[in-house]
Amino acid sequence: MKQTPLSGFSSVCVHAGHEQDPLYAHLTPVYASSTYVYDSAEQGMRRFSGQEEGYIYSRWDSPNFREAEEKIAALEGFGLTDPYGQPLPLKAKLHASGMGALSTLFLAHLKAGDKVITHYSLYGGTEELLRKILPPLGIEAIITDMRDLNKTADIIKADPSIKLMYLETPANPTLRCVDLEALIGIAKAHGLLSAVDNTFATPYLQQPFAFGADYVFHSTTKFLNGHGTAIGGVLIGKDVEMMKGPVEKVHRLLGANSNPFDAFLLTQGIKTLEVRMERHCHNAMEVAGFLDAHPAVAQVNYLGLTHHPDFAIAARQMKHAGATMSFELKDGLEAGKRFIDRLQMCLRAVSLGTCDTLICHPASMTHYSIPKETREQYGITDGLIRVSVGIEAVTDILNDLEQALR
Repeated sequence: MKQTPLSGFSSVCVHAGHEQDPLYAHLTPVYASSTYVYDSAEQGMRRFSGQEEGYIYSRWDSPNFREAEEKIAALEGFGLTDPYGQPLPLKAKLHASGMGALSTLFLAHLKAGDKVITHYSLYGGTEELLRKILPPLGIEAIITDMRDLNKTADIIKADPSIKLMYLETPANPTLRCVDLEALIGIAKAHGLLSAVDNTFATPYLQQPFAFGADYVFHSTTKFLNGHGTAIGGVLIGKDVEMMKGPVEKVHRLLGANSNPFDAFLLTQGIKTLEVRMERHCHNAMEVAGFLDAHPAVAQVNYLGLTHHPDFAIAARQMKHAGATMSFELKDGLEAGKRFIDRLQMCLRAVSLGTCDTLICHPASMTHYSIPKETREQYGITDGLIRVSVGIEAVTDILNDLEQALR
């Protein structure tokens, strides 16, 4: 019987990628097996040669990986079509972490002498990878203000060794946005591949493939998992053969694979993505308005506020401004430390995207390894506070913030 296509995003969150378990378990069990057996030597040969579908070794694949991958690919491609009007084909590979997925992306496409162009205010781990790990391999990062489209195009025109454009929008933790449609158009015009970190937005709020991106990346640890129970990352590509070939080979040989239990937790978390994001976004708008009006707060960086410099860009390419923001207190670092110490319900923790509200101090936590002058150039000052707004009752979030700021 042919399955009816799913028309709702939440239905895809729940059902995409799932295959009926042979023993009729409701949920795909955790396949805690390092390897898989064959009926015969011939079958083993067919599987290794790719003539027959089937599992071989859990560093390569497992039913738990497959379900999570197909679900994420379905969400990133939800409602999108190829030039022939057919559903956009996408392939996802699950990794042990977001950094593992990034490493696969870079090492599968860049070699000594190649360059990647990107922008200011990236996640601290991405920044370190670009500045400390890739240069000894002969791969250079060009970091520029990519909100200046003409300057970006001029840099690319002048340097044929630039092979990849890497975008993180919204960016961490200043919530700066770059114009996906314009920048990906520039990349295509000059033969560059483009990749987008969609962690903050999730496919519910933003779909980079709709703007022509070649790859989308997530730290699945964040909103996709949604409960802070497992580390993970995923790389999704629209060149399916490339994903099955060179990207798959790098993924396997780096040993950046996920594990069945973390993949199981991710799959369960994704099922509530839409309902969680609706609550996250509602709460975040309330929190941003509260902070923006508070006399102790000097500045709020939230894309839902009309005075944010990237408000218009975000409104064009995102369904909602999202659940993450940052703000600066008027009395700087010391005021920030006092504020964080006084929190009662909101949690002092790095990471983001969990059901509970998480608050951190980027300069001493997520971006501690970035030199001070570089951080400040990106707008990450010593007094900046980042908030990942949870799904608690918004009155309780506001009450805790109010008493901590008092």
